[in-house]
Amino acid sequence: MGRSGFANQPDERDHQETTSYCSLDRVTADDLQQCAAFACAALGPLTERDWTVRASDLDWSCRRTLDHVIDTLIFYASHLAARAEGRLPLLRNGDPQSSIADLLIAMSSAAALLADVARSAPCHARAFHPSGYGDVEGFLAMGCEEILVHTWDITEAMNVDLMPPSDLCSRIARRVFPWAPNTADGWDALLWGAGRIPLADRPRLGKDWWYQSAPLNEWDGTRNRRTVSPGWR
Repeated sequence: MGRSGFANQPDERDHQETTSYCSLDRVTADDLQQCAAFACAALGPLTERDWTVRASDLDWSCRRTLDHVIDTLIFYASHLAARAEGRLPLLRNGDPQSSIADLLIAMSSAAALLADVARSAPCHARAFHPSGYGDVEGFLAMGCEEILVHTWDITEAMNVDLMPPSDLCSRIARRVFPWAPNTADGWDALLWGAGRIPLADRPRLGKDWWYQSAPLNEWDGTRNRRTVSPGWR
């Protein structure tokens, strides 16, 4: 285990079913803001629902889950802006006084903040993430995943179908979960990589699922696994 608290273990199929990244479109700041707009459109009509219910099978309520997305986007933006070499103090860890409508605005604002940090960062910029030292695209793709997957957690709890664009999900999954089979639907691959669903003959991943935040040319062909507990409450 390295200083960032993650470890890799081999899976033969990871080599056999993934696609060379050089042939794929990259995840951009515009994609991040598209994800935020999609999430706001999906969740906006649900503001009057009961947000105290548990989000999917997480330990959090739907409200705390949405609040966490904002926390995470700001965490990513602050670390990338500072080119952090280690974990920085949290700038935000929930806002229990805000309404759901205000939290949706805050999520859109936090996504815009991370997008602008990414646009202004040099292409070689790197910063600390617990899963590795991410590059600009890595932080953008992780931000996209956080928005879409946690939106799914919330809509699942409220019995609302969610179907983001498959091609966008494919690009996100290939960047942060390059071990996901490239033959799968993009949304299914993203949910599988985030430990939400099984995928074909692959069982649902456990709580040790993790990101490839470092550039893909540094990926060793194995699946990253979390070895430390999340830093959020």
